[in-house]
Amino acid sequence: MKETGASQGKDARVPKSEQTRTLILETALRLFQERGYDKTTMRAIAQEAGVSVGNAYYYFTNKEHLVQGFYDRLAAEHEAAVRPVLDGDKDLAVRVRGVLLTWLDVAEPYHRFAAQFFKNAADPESPLSPFSADSVAAREAAISIHRRCLAGSDTKADPELAELLPQLMWLMQMGLVLYWVYDRTEHTGRSRRLVERAAPIAARAIALSRFRALRPLVRQIHEVLVEFLPGAAGRVA
Repeated sequence: MKETGASQGKDARVPKSEQTRTLILETALRLFQERGYDKTTMRAIAQEAGVSVGNAYYYFTNKEHLVQGFYDRLAAEHEAAVRPVLDGDKDLAVRVRGVLLTWLDVAEPYHRFAAQFFKNAADPESPLSPFSADSVAAREAAISIHRRCLAGSDTKADPELAELLPQLMWLMQMGLVLYWVYDRTEHTGRSRRLVERAAPIAARAIALSRFRALRPLVRQIHEVLVEFLPGAAGRVA
């Protein structure tokens, strides 16, 4: 059985239950990469992790729950890594650029098997969809980062658009994620270049949205996205 980083050097300060949960998750991610998501069973994950099948199901009720654990981990890692960006420069373009590049940095180790998840996440009915009810925790964590990105900037946005703009910024990030999944350039260089080019445009569009003449356009764009993106309507009060 292959050992993961978690099994090689356990931190005594971390509860055993959390160590076991981490071990199962890391083992699953490795097997998803090696065998593919569809060909990896909970029994195989338990065997590789050195735990009983019942114990694996205790921490994760199914494979979809395991992937949700991955989503939550990625969101938590992004939240930690992006703090210097959110505490730094007030220029919105710099902040948007930093938020998105930081996500690419955090996600880089998982790029090799991202397409394995995307095949399932692309199904609107799948609980793995970023728009599903099962993904709400990771989705809201990401939207919260964009909300803080905007609030901490020196760009003035109309208060009436306060709830719309972070959601639109998150949807922009989802577009980047889709591009990143298919990006086969070295170190996903084209995805990074896309961020460099898109961040100033996004910041400029947000700055212009405060003008009364453009507010109806922003709302129309948002309404279209809410109507046609699966599960998006549930995020709007």
